[in-house]
Amino acid sequence: MTARILIIAGSDSGGGAGIQADIKTITMLGGHAMTAVTAVTAQNTCGVTAVHAIPTTMVLAQIDAVVGDIGVDAVKIGMIGSADTANGVADRLAALDVPIVFDPVMVATSGSLLADQETVTAFARLMELASLTTPNLPELAALGGEAEVVRAAQAVLIKGGHGTDDLITDSLVTRGGEIACWQGARIETTSTHGTGCTLASAIACGLGQGMELAPAIDRARRFVRLALRDAPTLGKGHGPMGHQHVRLDGDGAMRLNQVTVGLADYAASLRFYQTLGLRLIVDSPPDYARFETPGGATFSVHRDDNAAGASRTIVYFECDDLDGEVARLKAAGLAFVHDPVDQSWLWREARLRDPFGNRIILYTAGEMRRYPPWRVA
Repeated sequence: MTARILIIAGSDSGGGAGIQADIKTITMLGGHAMTAVTAVTAQNTCGVTAVHAIPTTMVLAQIDAVVGDIGVDAVKIGMIGSADTANGVADRLAALDVPIVFDPVMVATSGSLLADQETVTAFARLMELASLTTPNLPELAALGGEAEVVRAAQAVLIKGGHGTDDLITDSLVTRGGEIACWQGARIETTSTHGTGCTLASAIACGLGQGMELAPAIDRARRFVRLALRDAPTLGKGHGPMGHQHVRLDGDGAMRLNQVTVGLADYAASLRFYQTLGLRLIVDSPPDYARFETPGGATFSVHRDDNAAGASRTIVYFECDDLDGEVARLKAAGLAFVHDPVDQSWLWREARLRDPFGNRIILYTAGEMRRYPPWRVA
């Protein structure tokens, strides 16, 4: 069943953050997005020029309309609009037994203020209700620091993107201490508008789909990183991310997105597949090349001078939890040529053959599938 995700947040007229980013994220990850708009903002990539808070009664009416008919599997809270709305939303959500992700939005990426001190003070009730609170470093400081936020919240994902290190660390912390952390190289881009909204809504979608918290965060981080890499570079300031291009990288199920076939003449193969319209993303003559298709799938050619054509084809299925999937298939009676192993090309792979002898590879690669360090510029 499609997960029903209620978004309680403000509208971004520029389409980069807020409700707009949330809807795009949840849609791309396979959920159904529903909204309770808390504020209408006039903003673009350079900043916020006007904010109109929606009356609390109207915000609550939107929530009631959704809950009473469609139902809710998870909730994402972003910009809240006012202290009255924060308290009213807390009252409504207290009656729901679903995962809640709270992104304590205070300042836009451009630096514009989106919550006054009274509203920030009212965040305490939302943090207490939320399954996860996701502050960045400035928000963490404004809420009283790590110790205070961890004490007030059920679980906290401390986002490290506002730090200065080239390696970004995000830490999942509860009152019992840190239980997980993720690290990734900083992606150099100005198209960072909506990263916090996107991450929180992606986590909420995962929780609504039945994922455990850590895997939901892992998938959400991967979605954000790919959307940063795929950003369309719009506007004069902090541009929007490329949610619409992240299609085959994180829907949670095993997915066919990579095929390798043989080659004997490298140059001829490149000409052929580029003429077909594929985009060259890895160029390693004379043995290997990888292409990207418009839908986001990848396709590669690999030297095999003794190949007999199609019999040398390899079909790849990507799995978010490769080791778990291999264990499941072994329990079902399938035999593997080799178990999961980390490869030098930054993929983790397990290999098996179908009844006819065709080679099948199950793998996990994350952003390395389309964005390895050696990707063609």
